[in-house]
Formats: sequence, C-alpha cells, structure tokens
Amino acid sequence: LAVDSCQVRSIHDEILDHSECYENLRVLCKDIGHRLSGSEGAERAIDWGLQVLSGAESGADTAWLQPVMVPHWSRGPRELAWMRIGDGARQPMRVAALGGSVGTDGPMAAEVVMVKKFEALDTLGREEVEGRIVLFNRAMDPLLINTGAAYGGAYNQRSRGAVEAAERGGVAALVRSLTHALDSFPHTGGMRYDEDASLRRVPAAAVSTVDAQKISDALKLGERVWVGLDMGCELFEEVEQANVIAQWRGSEFPDRYIVVGGHLDSWDIGEGAHDDGAGIVQSIEVMRALRATGYQPRHTLRVVLFINEENGNNGGKTYARRAAEDGLLHVAAVESDAGGGVPRGYSLDAGDAPVARIRSWSDGLDPYGLLSFRRGGAGVDIGPLKQEMPAGHRPVLVGLRPDSQRYFDYHHSDRDVFETIHKRELELGAAALASMVYLLDRTDWSPEIEFNKEE
Repeated sequence: LAVDSCQVRSIHDEILDHSECYENLRVLCKDIGHRLSGSEGAERAIDWGLQVLSGAESGADTAWLQPVMVPHWSRGPRELAWMRIGDGARQPMRVAALGGSVGTDGPMAAEVVMVKKFEALDTLGREEVEGRIVLFNRAMDPLLINTGAAYGGAYNQRSRGAVEAAERGGVAALVRSLTHALDSFPHTGGMRYDEDASLRRVPAAAVSTVDAQKISDALKLGERVWVGLDMGCELFEEVEQANVIAQWRGSEFPDRYIVVGGHLDSWDIGEGAHDDGAGIVQSIEVMRALRATGYQPRHTLRVVLFINEENGNNGGKTYARRAAEDGLLHVAAVESDAGGGVPRGYSLDAGDAPVARIRSWSDGLDPYGLLSFRRGGAGVDIGPLKQEMPAGHRPVLVGLRPDSQRYFDYHHSDRDVFETIHKRELELGAAALASMVYLLDRTDWSPEIEFNKEE
C-alpha cells in the first residue's frame, strides 16, 4: 500500500498544481454552451472533445469518434405561460418543457387539478380530470439524506406524468421541479410517451417549486386556478452524432480495458456545468495526470465522452454493444456524473469480492476525504456494459460521489452554469477519479471471475 499511497499523493499534487480542468470547463460552458443531443451545440462539443483528446498533452495514444444515432428534439422559439387564481389577474410564470414533449399547437388554457401520486387521479375520477391540466406536485423527500434517492422517488411523475394525465382525459401535465430548493427556476428533464401511436400525446412542462407551491396553496384554500401555455417544442428525425474515445495502451494487459468517462451532452437550458461538464473535464484530466506523473498503465485505459445520456443513453448503449460485438474485455468502468462538488467517495456496482477489495483501499484514500464506499448505481453511461458483457466478464462499475446536497439546486436548470463550480472542488474530484482508475489498474482482475456474483 506504500507504493499506492505515494502514487495517489503524486496524482493529487499533479492535478492540484497543474490541472487543466477548470479552463477546459470554462471553454465547454462559455464558448460552446448547452449541448442537447442532436443540436449544433452538441456537434461543436464533439469536435472540441476530439481536439482536446487528440492533443499532445492529453496522454492518449490515439483518439477517434464512434458514430451514434441520437434523438433530435428542440424546445422551439417560444415557451410562455401564465396562471390566474380565482377572479384575479393573469400572473406570468416560468415553465420549461420536458425533453420529448409535444408542443401546444398554439396557445392553450385550462383549469388545474393537482395530485401527488398517479393513484390519486383514479380517486378523483375521470370527470374531475378531463379537459384539465394536471399538476403533479410531489416534492423530493426532505427526510432522505441521499438526495439521489430523493430524486428517484419523485422522478416517475416527470417521466410518465403526461401519459397518466392523458389516459384520464387531461390536456397537459405540469410537474413540480425536482429540486429541494424553493426558487423560481423550472428544472427540465426527460419524459416519454407510450409507443402506441393511438394514444393521445399531451404537452408536459416543469414548473418552479415557487409556482407549484403558489398553485397548491390556492387550491387548498378552495380557489380555482387556470394556467395558460404556449410551447413550440418539436421532435425531429434522429441524427448521427458520436461518442469521443481516447485510448492509452496498457503494458501488461493491452487486451483488457478500463474505461473512465462522463456524458458530453446536456440539457438546453443553463450550460451543463455540473451535469455533466464537470465529469467530462475530470475524465479528460485522468489520462493527462497519470501520464504527467510518469505512470504506465497495465491495462488499456480509455476515456469516453458519451453522447445522449440525458434523453436516451444511446451513447452508453452503443459503446457497450460495440464492445460486446468486438469481444473487448472490460474489467472496470468508472463514471463521474454527479456534479462538480467536493468528492466524498464512490458508489460500487460489483460482486462481493471486488467490493471488498475496493473497500480495502479506504485507508489510503481517507486523507483525501474519500470516506464513502457504498453499493449502488455507478452511472447511466457505463451501466449498459453490465448488461452487454457476457456473464463472468462483466466489469466492476464505480461512480464518483461528490457531496450532493446542493446538486439538485442546479440540475437541469438555468442555474447550472460555470460560475457555480468551485475550482478546487472540481480538481479534487478529478484527483479522486484518477486515483480510483490507478488503483483499479494496479489490480489483477481475472477474466474468469464473475465480478458481479453475490457470495
């Protein structure tokens, strides 16, 4: 462990003294901006990623693009909303159409009915829902310390609210923004309609927690509330974009791969600084920093900038499918997609033996505040590797876990901008990511081990 500790220290020294993370993130956020799959912004980000990873300073032997078909949805030129409570005047309100939503086909207005769970729609009965806009007003659970779990507990109203409303005659769906913050920023995110073309599709949008609370308070007092919407969003044919891949060939196990990455796309509001610009620049920094310390990897290392995590995960699925088709043995994959906050540890998606081995490194990582080694999901982009690889060859999956308490203040909103990232915290996250990749590379992962087997 003494050798490991020295190299982990060298990684931190190199990144904290010479990191390019912060400047790379500034360019990604300010010069390129938001970059939703299928957009020109995403295309510019792909070109930028390839340029950076092809540079002499990147540490990579080679870099290339892997074609991926992605959805192309546009928010459109207009996104207007208002509310009226009782006999009062119209009040302007902010909304953010959910990704994949249909537009309103011109201005529309209807009375609002509010529920917290889908089952409440059946309790109300179709006569109370038909012709109305349904507000799904279930807040993220404030009692859960794990904010990711709180997000997951409220997520289905965003992903499926429009379908549930339409099935009962609703004309649109509004969803309380998925954030603990009480503010006036709507938080967008993905939604899906059922594939059955005969089912009616209604518009869906997020409202800020402040507006959701205002509507809720009025309805509880017995007031009637109307909302008007005018949204010009539209779904186009799929387009071809790409994952960006860079590789550094291993010295001992060149045919065994360790992947580190994040997702290059972001939503089309804000700048995607936390989600997932931070993970992108941290992943790029891993290879640069390891090369700068004079390290030679035993396994072949890959940095992958995945496209289309936000509204389809086609980048992650394509990478895993191609790896399986090509017979590439991936022994481990690491992802950073939880924001640019100070790192607290890692989430581990693997069998009992690999988890025990990774937890044995805790003493060497403790001085850097990396204290948590909990089991759980490691990341959306690398998740398909677990499904696509044959049993017995499934990789160990690891997710970097920064402090999450303020992450959902920014997530999917106009607030997710470069200025909300702290330079030192971003760099500490990059060092934590690189340290994990180094320790995974130092380990002999036999391809005969069923890495995800429960013992």
